[in-house]
Amino acid sequence: MPRRTRARSLLRRALAALLVVTVAAAGLTAAAPAGRNAAGTVDVWFLKGEQVVAIPKPGSSAEDAIRALLAGPTAAELKTGVRTYVPDGTPLRSVSVENGVATVDLGERFVQGTDSASLLARLSQVVHTLSGPEGATKVRLLIKGGTPLGIFPGAFAAAPIGVDYLEAPNVPPPVHVTPTDIPVRDDVRSVQQRLVELGYLLPRDVDGQLGPGTEAALIAFQKWEGLDRDGQIGPQTLRRLRTATRPTPVTRGAAGKRAEVLVDRQVALAIEDNQVVRAIHVSSGKPSTPTPTGDYRVYEKIARWWSVPFREWLLWASPFNGGIAFHEFPDVPVYAASHGCVRMPHAVAQWMYDFNLVGMPVKVIASSR
Repeated sequence: MPRRTRARSLLRRALAALLVVTVAAAGLTAAAPAGRNAAGTVDVWFLKGEQVVAIPKPGSSAEDAIRALLAGPTAAELKTGVRTYVPDGTPLRSVSVENGVATVDLGERFVQGTDSASLLARLSQVVHTLSGPEGATKVRLLIKGGTPLGIFPGAFAAAPIGVDYLEAPNVPPPVHVTPTDIPVRDDVRSVQQRLVELGYLLPRDVDGQLGPGTEAALIAFQKWEGLDRDGQIGPQTLRRLRTATRPTPVTRGAAGKRAEVLVDRQVALAIEDNQVVRAIHVSSGKPSTPTPTGDYRVYEKIARWWSVPFREWLLWASPFNGGIAFHEFPDVPVYAASHGCVRMPHAVAQWMYDFNLVGMPVKVIASSR
């Protein structure tokens, strides 16, 4: 299957599942598939984690749709993790549809800010929302009544664009190069063996090298133990390693596989039969886009997931709450920093992907102490 077709197919499958989760949790009626909306409603697109999500709103015209978008998510929708990146107070100067092209002028406020992720997300929201009402298949964005917008990073918006353009990956998946010049040390090997005993590292990773996998395991250990999170083998970490015990689940569940995401510790626990198989360093949603607490289930496994609003790859993704997923990411700081997803370093992401099962319970916990 061509890459573009495959990406669109995966997105639609994921959206089908996340729409049910999102609208059910918000007490809404699920959106019908594109082109078959319930009478008197239009799909308005917001974000949930790293993906766009459609929520039906009253109306039938392009103006109805864009005004609903500008109004933002309801309080109930916000509680489920639905977010908008359209700046508050953005005006609607004009909107029209002609020959399948929706033309909208949202004024200068719409393009304020320098955060590339936010700019791309709001572009995606507008294009998705205006693609459909009154037969529009593409969207032209103007400012001050006549100047085409083309300033979005990683997207050419000076001409009318459609949903297909945003769904098609425009960069190749990242390629990871394993360092080969890391010295082998006996003290590192000893620490690695202890991390294996405690459930932070795999036996196959004991190589005496302080590489990315060992650093990630050390950070997970330091997070769990409440130590400074530097991924290094310092005196404090060594002392705690001697007396530490294996992490235990915060909650008790049924037999089989499940996962806990501990927001306060920024650690994920992979659990089988109520025993921690592995404790993992993660970064969940930052304060403005937190990972919603609650009980969920993995609904899909996608080795290469394309984030439509942010136009970036989410490798080894296991979504469990709309566009919120476990996935690999190049930047996994020791604090909460994501758009709502549970980021994992390259060194552990594929292992977690293989561990996860479709239908596996995932519990996001605010406080684990």
